Amino acid sequence: MDWVTVTVRFALYLDLATLFGLPMFGLYALRREELASRIGSSHVTVTAIVAATGIVLSLANMAVMAKSMTGASEYSALQSHVVEMIVTGTDFGAAWTVRLAALFVCLLLALFARRRPSFQFGALAATAGVALSTLAWAGHGAMDDGGARYLHLASDIAHLLAAGAWVGALVAFVMLSRSSSPAAAALLSRTSNGFAQIGTIVVVTLTVTGALNYWMVVGPTLPDELSLTSYGGLLVAKLILFGTMLALAATNRFRLAPQLEQAVKTGDHALAVRTLRRSLMFETSAAMLILALVASLGILSPTGM
Repeated sequence: MDWVTVTVRFALYLDLATLFGLPMFGLYALRREELASRIGSSHVTVTAIVAATGIVLSLANMAVMAKSMTGASEYSALQSHVVEMIVTGTDFGAAWTVRLAALFVCLLLALFARRRPSFQFGALAATAGVALSTLAWAGHGAMDDGGARYLHLASDIAHLLAAGAWVGALVAFVMLSRSSSPAAAALLSRTSNGFAQIGTIVVVTLTVTGALNYWMVVGPTLPDELSLTSYGGLLVAKLILFGTMLALAATNRFRLAPQLEQAVKTGDHALAVRTLRRSLMFETSAAMLILALVASLGILSPTGM
């Protein structure tokens, strides 16, 4: 396995998922005055850093792709016409160009649109959604033809956006849980309890699109090869981690968030915040492992599972 390619892909998945999910969280979870507050400003600052990082990672992604396509032994051997050929002559290159443009727009929005926070968060979420969606052209969906290609790409995009919404929410919750102030605890309590509806939509979308993607890539068969280096083995590991995330999310929703709500009312919330933060860190770690597996699955052939 090409670990450089996997590392760059993983970093891009994590970066773009956060870039989309964090401002999206602001739109559905924060009130108008909170978007203009220090909490909203911290989200925008993180978004700016993530957008700039995404630009660097996208450039690295192009270098990795060019090296892979040409079979060059060193990155220094790559020539500019190779990149030009990829950009102008391949779907990957077209998607990469759109992603880079969207990332630059995100960075500009984060830096220069702070006087209109509601517009800023909406524009950031929309533009980041475009950037995240371009990753679909780096997966198995781009290999189909005809109508199956459009269905597979649409399913991949929906899967990416749902995953980004979940990852961004986790990042936002972890950021909120770092403060033990009464105001931060109250906001964490309200948003964690209010995430139930969005979370349900996310889980249903991930489940349906995940099943559809499996059907279109593999077909109505079960994995035969379950080693940690095979497509089937990594897929099973991904499903186990997804189940772990669901269990942790259910614990947060039905036990820890209500506990925090009661603790906020009594004013003794420090322990409840720490307990929820610990669970959120475990859930975030599971999400990162899933993204690492997705980065690996995208370069493996499902044949011979």
